[in-house]
Amino acid sequence: MRKLYVFLALVFIGTGITAQDFKFEKDVINYGQVEQNSNGERTFVFTNVGKAPLIIKNVQSTCGCTVPKKPEKPIMPGEKGEIKVSYDTKRLGGFSKSIIIYSNALAGRKVIKIRGSVMKPEAVKLEKKKSLLHN
Repeated sequence: MRKLYVFLALVFIGTGITAQDFKFEKDVINYGQVEQNSNGERTFVFTNVGKAPLIIKNVQSTCGCTVPKKPEKPIMPGEKGEIKVSYDTKRLGGFSKSIIIYSNALAGRKVIKIRGSVMKPEAVKLEKKKSLLHN
C-alpha cells in the first residue's frame, strides 16, 4: 500500500511539472467608444508557457452578441495562439462580456473579457472633437 501512495505522489508531482499552461498578453480588451455597425472583431493573443501541447477544447461567450473562435490545432510549448472574438456592434450602448475558455491547461477554465461602448457615428465624432479640444 505504501508503494501505491509513493507512486501516486510521483505521478501527481510529475504531472504538475509538465502540465500545460498559457499566458495572455491581455485578459481584457477595451474597445473604447466604437461606431455602430463598425468592425467588432478583436484578437486575444496567448503563449503556451507549459511543457506540453495546449488544447483549447471549447470557447463560450456569455451571450449571443459575442462570437468567439478557438484555434483548431494544439498550441505547442513556446508557441503563440489566438482567440478571435466578434462583438455585434449593431447594438447601441455599453457592453461588458465574458468569454470562457475550456482547455487542458492547469486551471482547465480561463475567463477573458471584452468591454466598450457602441455609439452612433455622429456621437463618436463629437466625442473625438471634445477630446481633441481638452488636450
